[in-house]
Amino acid sequence: MPGSRTPGWSTSHNLGWRPVAAAMFGVGWGANQFASLLIAYHQHRGLSVGTDQALFGVYALGLVPALLVGGPASDRYGRGALMRPAAVLSVVATGVLIGGVTSTPLLYVGRFLAGMASGVVLAVGSVWVKELSVPPYDLEVGEQGGARRAAIALSAGFGLGPVVAGLIAQWSPDPLVVAYLPHLAVMALVAPGLWWVAETAPPPGRNLRTTWSRLRVPLARHPRFASVVVPLAPWVFGAPAVAFAVLPTVVARHTTGYGIAFAGAVAGVTLGIGVAVQPLARHLDRADSARGGVIGMAAVVLGMALAALAAARTSPVLVLVAAVVLGAGYGLCLVSGLLEVQRLASPGELAGLTAVYYALTYVGFALPVVLAELTAAAGYPALLGGLAVLATGCLVVMAVRSPARPAALQWREVAAGVGPGGAGCPKGATGE
Repeated sequence: MPGSRTPGWSTSHNLGWRPVAAAMFGVGWGANQFASLLIAYHQHRGLSVGTDQALFGVYALGLVPALLVGGPASDRYGRGALMRPAAVLSVVATGVLIGGVTSTPLLYVGRFLAGMASGVVLAVGSVWVKELSVPPYDLEVGEQGGARRAAIALSAGFGLGPVVAGLIAQWSPDPLVVAYLPHLAVMALVAPGLWWVAETAPPPGRNLRTTWSRLRVPLARHPRFASVVVPLAPWVFGAPAVAFAVLPTVVARHTTGYGIAFAGAVAGVTLGIGVAVQPLARHLDRADSARGGVIGMAAVVLGMALAALAAARTSPVLVLVAAVVLGAGYGLCLVSGLLEVQRLASPGELAGLTAVYYALTYVGFALPVVLAELTAAAGYPALLGGLAVLATGCLVVMAVRSPARPAALQWREVAAGVGPGGAGCPKGATGE
């Protein structure tokens, strides 16, 4: 029956990875449609820039706990048991945001619920797509292709959602309601397919660890994780958050009459480029170096510098240029981080380590809120220049401290269970 916990039942009957990726696309759409409506809420509801940025940031308060709990819980109870309710919650969140047309508290609730839905779908969906991209479910693509599929689905939803919402909100007579309707239509199309996807988590009888114990992810303290993934992760979403939540408001006085559509276009460009560069990230990836992540971080540094210049000159054209570069940094860093995580994690810890990774990436969504608070002390050009310096520091850490080839290859063997510290190795081996 659909939803069975027996992994092998569906190799000839289920719909494979596509419904899961489609659900990630739909939830990503719902999560990010709000980004291009910040100016609309300012214009039509009179909300301050600080309130807009707080509404943007409260999303992360719902997302991070859901990420950290959702991944380990899916290891114990199954991918579908978490993904299906999360898809429904995404629809509920959009309904609450529609109700927020006259109520700011409802906007906070809707954004919080959207974060919870996204947290579960990001942690669980990424793992589910990866697991459905290897035999016996898929004989051609493999784990790298699974990471790319998940990242592209997520990025496509993140990018298309704000574009459509922004275009509708710019010219609709009831923008704060009508802009949300496409997401409801998308979810009506993609959510039902989740009930026809194979369960890939081990059966309940083999999952003896409690969900609480699964929240402890020892590999999060691994030297490779600490020196490569941790410095990179906050910039994964920090870069696009600056591009589409900060820069359009900085140049708003130069986009009068089309500011909402411009904000949507910036979001679309940022995340569209993020999708386009992801195949390149896969080719740049290497197990014996942090090359892919270092190149991604170099793009983030350049993008932040361009963002500072755009803010100094209040130039919409430079905003678009910065969005292109920050989008490239986002796409390269996202896939590089996912591939690092998948190399490090054993099957039983993959969902948990992926959740930790995504939780760290969403620290970046706090940047617009932090920058808005710091504007009392400095202008956006100086603050964005400071971010470029901070990103440079992270880049240097990754380039200098990422381990050399022998250790990296040993860790990869440990993750695969074929080397010291892996499955079947002598008790007490650590692989360090």
